[in-house]
Amino acid sequence: MFANTSFIRFAQSLLIFASATFLFACVDRAHAARTVETESFSVKPESVPPSGAEGTIPGNANDAEAPPRISYDMTLLPQAVQQTHAALRSAARNGNLAALTAVIAANGKVPVVAFDEVDDPVSYLRDLSGDEEGQEILAILLEVLEAGYAQIDAGTDAEIYVWPYFANVRLDTLTPQQRVELFTLVTAGDYEDMKAFGAYNFFRLGISPDGVWQFFLAGD
Repeated sequence: MFANTSFIRFAQSLLIFASATFLFACVDRAHAARTVETESFSVKPESVPPSGAEGTIPGNANDAEAPPRISYDMTLLPQAVQQTHAALRSAARNGNLAALTAVIAANGKVPVVAFDEVDDPVSYLRDLSGDEEGQEILAILLEVLEAGYAQIDAGTDAEIYVWPYFANVRLDTLTPQQRVELFTLVTAGDYEDMKAFGAYNFFRLGISPDGVWQFFLAGD
């Protein structure tokens, strides 16, 4: 009986040892499996290039045309441009639309006053005026000439000086002070219409660097 009891205890010890060995083996295998799984499925973040690394970002300032130089200083203008500007201002202040005839004769070419061909620019401007004598159009001409100007395409064959500079700037970039200046030329209602249109479309005047009066017209 004692022998049988000893055998049973020995067998139980072997069973406990075997169970423990199996358990430790399972734990090791489970740990190894988790390690392999983690290593196998770890994802290396892709390298993302910074914005603009390739191509050009839409709306980037590099895409836009260079803004025109805006000034009110007549002394910065070429001498020939100053002389033509002064002649036009004098004619406008004269109050007689016919005074423009002498300016056109000295100009060497007929300035563009409409998008269609016009035989007599002075008569055409008189017809545009709200009064029979053409004094309203002269007042508009004077206001245009007294506004700030923009130098367009500087240093190229297409270089020209344009009054008012609003004709060559985005209306949504105007400061409050600039909008006040604009309202000396147009009404607030006109301004809203221009914003809907997308650009200034009232009268503007252009003089090339050689002093030639190139255009005075409205629309776009």
